Formats: sequence, C-alpha cells, structure tokens
Amino acid sequence: MQRCGYVALVGRPNVGKSTLLNHLVRFKLSITSRKPQTTRHVLLGVDTDGPNQAVYVDTPGIHDHARREMNRQMVRAATSVLADVDLILMVVERDLWTADDQRVLEILATHGLARFVVMNKVDLMRRKEALLPAMATMSERGFDEIFPVSARKGSGLEPLRRAVFERLPEQPHLFPPDQITDQSERFLVSEIIREKLMRRLGDEVPHHLAVVVDFYQESERLVDIAADVVVERPGQKRIVIGEGGEKIKLIGAEARRDIERLTGKQVMLRLWVKVRPGWSNSAAGLRRVGYDPGRR
Repeated sequence: MQRCGYVALVGRPNVGKSTLLNHLVRFKLSITSRKPQTTRHVLLGVDTDGPNQAVYVDTPGIHDHARREMNRQMVRAATSVLADVDLILMVVERDLWTADDQRVLEILATHGLARFVVMNKVDLMRRKEALLPAMATMSERGFDEIFPVSARKGSGLEPLRRAVFERLPEQPHLFPPDQITDQSERFLVSEIIREKLMRRLGDEVPHHLAVVVDFYQESERLVDIAADVVVERPGQKRIVIGEGGEKIKLIGAEARRDIERLTGKQVMLRLWVKVRPGWSNSAAGLRRVGYDPGRR
C-alpha cells in the first residue's frame, strides 16, 4: 500500500518554512536567510520513505502589507496552492502569535483541509515550561495536531514526518524515489546566487534584486554559467559590486562553491550587475526577469 500527497507549508514571513523543508527532504533545496520574504517561488520538495511519499510545497510568506507588485504576486501564489493539497502545515514561531498569523489561520479555515501547526524555533524559548500552555492555546485555535520543533537543529521532525505520512491518501507515488524536486538545476543555480546576495547585502537591496541565468552549458566536467544580477537603481548596483568589485567577487566565489556541490562538477560563473528601474513593481518588469512566483 502506497501513500502519496501534497503538503503545503504556509505561514507569515520569516518563521522558518524553507529551513523546515530542507530538513524534511534532507537536502539544501530552498534558500534561507534571516531577512523576511526570502522565498519568492512556490517550490516542491519530495520526501520518499518506502511506501510513503510527501510532496511538500514551500510557499512565500503570507502577509497583509504587500506594497509592491512582486509581493502581491507572492501572496497570491502562496494562497492559491491550498486548493491543490491534501494537508496543510502552518508554521509559526514558537509561542508567538501575530496579526499575520491570525490572517493565515483565517485563510486556512476557508479550505476545510486537515491542518497541523508546526511550532518552530522552540529552542529559542526562554522558559521551557511555557511550551505546554502554548501548545494548549494552539489546540484551541482548531489545529488537528501540534508539533514543537527546531528546524535549524533538526529536532522534533521525525514525529512530524510520521504524522504527515499517516494523513496522506492511498495512491501511487507521483515522483521516482530518488527525485527531490521538480525544478531544474538552472533554477536552483539562480536561487543559490540570490541566497549569497541576500546574505552579503544590507536590508534594502535584497528585496530589489533578481537573478537571471542567461547562459548555462554543461559538459562532462564543467558547468559554464553567466547570470545577470538585476537591481532597480544605480546606487544599488554600486553596493552589489562593492569597492573595486570585491563584493561581487566574494558573492560569486561563495555561489560557485555551492553550485559545484549541487552539480558535482567544476563551475565557471560570471556575474553581471544590471539596472532595470522599477522592475519589481510592475507585471511587465517581473516578466522581463522571468519571475513567476507560482511556477511548479
């Protein structure tokens, strides 16, 4: 008997959905940073264990204060997946509950699906004795099951995995047992580059940049890649490049190491920084950088 189904990971920004996904599928699939709204795309991660296969759908953070067109599209993409899944995991930050958390719960309540709450980052709770009362409060909000975890440390995840498998419908697997995602290596490369940019830059620039892989050619031993880093203003371009080009060189070196781990081959990576004013705040600008948050 095989079980298989889609499982949505939803929640407000910066609660650790992507870190949770990476640990559930045991592969660095989704990029992470401490900056909110790092995840821009709906991303599939496949966890196969014998007769069980959970297809996790990592989504952008849901929030009510999306001002730019890109953010509005991200929120629409996150909520649209709920019509196509079998189970919902709402990820929250330990015992914290915000207006955005409440908004997410209200959206979930309209779908009538089984929903678990994953209380992430419980390792950061100052008072461990506060966990049980917090879990009781979560139960009062109507969740079917409650799982305190630390995705960063990988603790508490096995009970969650087992409970997810038990809730999936009986049906054949959708993916081969060795497949982890439906995304291309080209897409994963662009996300690796964007992760390094987000981690190395200040608070403003990361949300105004995109990465477009213009050239990707793979041979037996080498992957040759050229990518554009797209920003909105000349001042942002100067920040990305850095004094004497040192910052973009450092970002490129860090990205190249991760891409070599992904591909198992030597990588030649060239990065070019280009200015496209207002690209993130118009549908046409988003199309020009190939941005589609709902692609699956």
